[in-house]
Amino acid sequence: MQIEFRNSPDADMPRIVARIVNHENMPADLPRAVKEGAEATRFKGKPGQVFDGFAEMDGKLVRMALAGGGKTDKEGRHAALERAGAALTAKYLTSGETAMAIDAGASGLDAEETAAVLTGARLRAWRWDEYRTKLRDEQKRTLAKIVVIGAPDGTQAQWEDAQAVATGVEFTRELVAEPANIIYPESFVERCQKRFEGTGAELVVLDDADMEKLGMGALLGVGLGSERPSRILAIKWMGGNDGDAPVAFVGKGVTFDTGGISLKPGPGMEDMKWDMGGAGAVAGAMLALTLRKAKANVIGVCGLVENMPDGKAMRPGDVITSMSGQTIEVLNTDAEGRLVLCDALTWVQKEFKPARIVDLATLTGAMLVALGHEHAGVFSNDDDLANELLHAGTASGDKLWRFPLAPEYDKLLDSPIADMKNIGGRYAGSITAAQFLQRFIENDTPWAHLDVAGMVWADKPGATWDKGATGYGVRLLDRFIRDTMKG
Repeated sequence: MQIEFRNSPDADMPRIVARIVNHENMPADLPRAVKEGAEATRFKGKPGQVFDGFAEMDGKLVRMALAGGGKTDKEGRHAALERAGAALTAKYLTSGETAMAIDAGASGLDAEETAAVLTGARLRAWRWDEYRTKLRDEQKRTLAKIVVIGAPDGTQAQWEDAQAVATGVEFTRELVAEPANIIYPESFVERCQKRFEGTGAELVVLDDADMEKLGMGALLGVGLGSERPSRILAIKWMGGNDGDAPVAFVGKGVTFDTGGISLKPGPGMEDMKWDMGGAGAVAGAMLALTLRKAKANVIGVCGLVENMPDGKAMRPGDVITSMSGQTIEVLNTDAEGRLVLCDALTWVQKEFKPARIVDLATLTGAMLVALGHEHAGVFSNDDDLANELLHAGTASGDKLWRFPLAPEYDKLLDSPIADMKNIGGRYAGSITAAQFLQRFIENDTPWAHLDVAGMVWADKPGATWDKGATGYGVRLLDRFIRDTMKG
């Protein structure tokens, strides 16, 4: 989506001219046909509402659109304005119109508010059509440009910052949306290497041989049944003070999950291409941070494997040894994400000695049962870290809800023949998965685990996304860094 700024309307303006209208505050200067038409359709300026009509302005027929910006109080204002921009894009994306103007001046928007509208518009415009060759004309995207009229001073700087984050969200969506025959551990790394070229980030890649030398028997065990070799990808952005310990983001990247020998049911298995949504979120967040040159030291680590059934695959009952030296009795090969993460967590602690760690994973179906598609779950050994993430979730719109950790849950993982089992039984599945990961956190390092199973993919459009990959996690992590590291 191309964004262009102009000081005032001119003869080359798009035919669609949009204004943001606050709740119960219809502008008095609207053309009569538009004003009365909006009132007749009960348009009240609520977030997500859109009305359009035709009016003659300066001898030219204009298609005037009104989008609801909600109430003007600060709480919820940013999200409401994003919804306004997204609603405009959703309405006109396949309309045949190639450009739309948003009159920021007439809408009374400040720089931050204008950037919020543009963020919503751009995010809602994203759609992955790479493999669709027979779209009818009315299904094809036509809207390619937004012209901003009368934006206040400072808007372009605000937008440069916001569009870096939007680019990160779009990159995550791309990675998650791609099918598993296109995105697998090696190609995930290659896609990131290409995308991060010239950004100033440093990428480190571990192959199977490297991981075997390090003793990563848990991560490598998951990939045994696949023809695709496994990878660890680390993305280093050291934009903060020299010598400051970094924050580490660690993402589960199971590029396709059949369940392994503990095979999943066939119906719905195609959705398991997005079991790498945690790693996708980490890659997108790191891209956002590098593009906006965040003043923070951050390491993003993606543990990348494919979980397939094969004669070489790990079996239920096998005992494997993790990089930490702890042994794991594998009772279910479909509880594989925690095996990937435990070695990635150990490696990032030994290699980079982070001050704090946040991991993201589409880890458990139990999280979907508990929270549906409205929140991700957060588990943490540190109240301050948990609260900061909860606040960042509220501010960014990537919402979180906290769950407990306790010794009573942890003992459910005890094994009679190894240090632990990889599952804890029928109940509290998301909690025992988090307890498993906590066993690999060293020296009481502040750590949080985000179970994002219900958030990375949507079966229907949302406020700022179409059906499919949502890009969840990028804005959350970016807001967390802004808030906690002033980066």
